[in-house]
Amino acid sequence: MALTKSYRDTVVKRIKGDPAFARALHAEAVSAILDGEAAVGLSQLRDIVHALVTFPELARVTGVPEKSLHRALSAHGNPTTATLGRITSGISKATGYAPRFAV
Repeated sequence: MALTKSYRDTVVKRIKGDPAFARALHAEAVSAILDGEAAVGLSQLRDIVHALVTFPELARVTGVPEKSLHRALSAHGNPTTATLGRITSGISKATGYAPRFAV
């Protein structure tokens, strides 16, 4: 049987090695959340945190407890708008992508 890498390992490696991919994934995650695909967007944000930021560092930057961040970005996470904003802002520092919203 052939050994394969997990999907998450592949994505995390790509995020670490390709800043443009990290920015694009961050943008896609925000779009997914705004389009009602919260589970997809939260999963993408979680992958970025694992690759670039780490949960302890994100907790320090955002002021949100690490355990709360894990819950917020879990498969069944339901973060408040304030928490999601803090998470996105914290990740923006690592990816260099800052979401801009048209009004």
